[in-house]
Amino acid sequence: MRVAIIGAGWAGMAAAVQVTQSGHHAIVFEASRSFGGRARAVTETLPDGSEVVLDNGQHILIGAYTETLGLMRQVGVNPDDALMRLPLTLKFPDGAGLQFARWPAPLDALGGILGATGWRAADKASLLLAATGWRLRGFKCDKTHTVAQVCKGLTPRLMAELIEPLCVSALNTPTTRASGQVFLRVMRDALFGVPGCSDLLLPRVDLSQLFPQAAAGWIARHSEEQRDQDGWPTGGSKLSLGHRVHTVEFDKRTGLWEVEQEGYEAVILAVSPSEAVRALTYSNLFATQNVANEVAQWVQATDALRFEAITTVYAWGQGARLPQPMLTLRSNVKKSAPAQFVFDRGQLGGPPGLLAFVVSASTGERESLQAQVLAQASRQLGLTLQRVQTITEKHATFACTPGLVRPSAHITRGLLACGDYIDGPYPATLEGAVRSGIAAAQAATRHARPLPGPQRYPDGHFDL
Repeated sequence: MRVAIIGAGWAGMAAAVQVTQSGHHAIVFEASRSFGGRARAVTETLPDGSEVVLDNGQHILIGAYTETLGLMRQVGVNPDDALMRLPLTLKFPDGAGLQFARWPAPLDALGGILGATGWRAADKASLLLAATGWRLRGFKCDKTHTVAQVCKGLTPRLMAELIEPLCVSALNTPTTRASGQVFLRVMRDALFGVPGCSDLLLPRVDLSQLFPQAAAGWIARHSEEQRDQDGWPTGGSKLSLGHRVHTVEFDKRTGLWEVEQEGYEAVILAVSPSEAVRALTYSNLFATQNVANEVAQWVQATDALRFEAITTVYAWGQGARLPQPMLTLRSNVKKSAPAQFVFDRGQLGGPPGLLAFVVSASTGERESLQAQVLAQASRQLGLTLQRVQTITEKHATFACTPGLVRPSAHITRGLLACGDYIDGPYPATLEGAVRSGIAAAQAATRHARPLPGPQRYPDGHFDL
């Protein structure tokens, strides 16, 4: 099969690897000149004039990202080298907060809760009671409940120092609006999953190197090995950067999907929801009635999504260093302290003194957020920093609200979509994107059949 994959972000590259691994041809189109989509490397200049490679948003992984870690290994990235593994830690600059013990799950969580600094006995008891209740109920709740409702019995300190940071980092939606069911699913997999599932995995390399670029190299190597049914090289999978696809059209005569005037047995849209809606709205004009109806239903569901922004403020200070690679900050928008986390990029392979502040579910103007974060760094960290770059992804994630109906991966026959917004158990995360890409590729090639007729092998004999 020839499968067109439009978009070379994490979901699209995961799909391309899966298609190629299955022996089919993945033809990837990417409008930009780089791999990674919304999780990619960017180049910037430090105040001293030296160049530095940043990311278009600070990301972390956790040990429960089994599909992502497995795919990284498949394409030649060693997670032990590329990621710094730490026990789940939500420590504040004053030393208060939670740090899991290095014990098997769920004992690591129990040890972390009992040993949390700055928490009273009542705080710890309320969390243990709530966690026990979540587990007894199978980590399920009414689909209309928010995270705030699911955590109603917890103390104000726990809500401020544990639940709100966890919720905003995982779902990028405030507790009063975030889906309780999705949050519980994340808690289940992170706290009670495979050994090490709750560990924080902090990238030591830029996000493009972490997976997308390695995937591109893997695809290039394996495409050289692909052969047709006669045993001859086919050229295999292909990657095309700087190539924007404007339409995806259904050919009524051949039953194939056309991308750039070439026919494909299947097409996977691995672009942003808005870009997918734009392309399909125009392309639907040329489809049969049945196809047009199915595409219209998918477009309607996708167009109904609402989004949350994430702002990353990169700042630099001579000799600036955190007590550990990642700290939780006391965030309060009303008090002009918008950032929830700060990362020491100098401890993660970057230049010394470079810090990354993350404002999840961010609102307000870029310049204002930047000024507030620098002031917050001065108050909470005692650091005087200079701005390097502020990056806001306005549509960083979908708003993960209760009862949200997310679009399906299946659009219509031969046309699929993948991305962190597609229907699934996880919020908008790298793991959700990778799982979606793998699933779309498997669905696209599931019904592939070899062409009929005799097969000629390279040694010249025929198998009838």
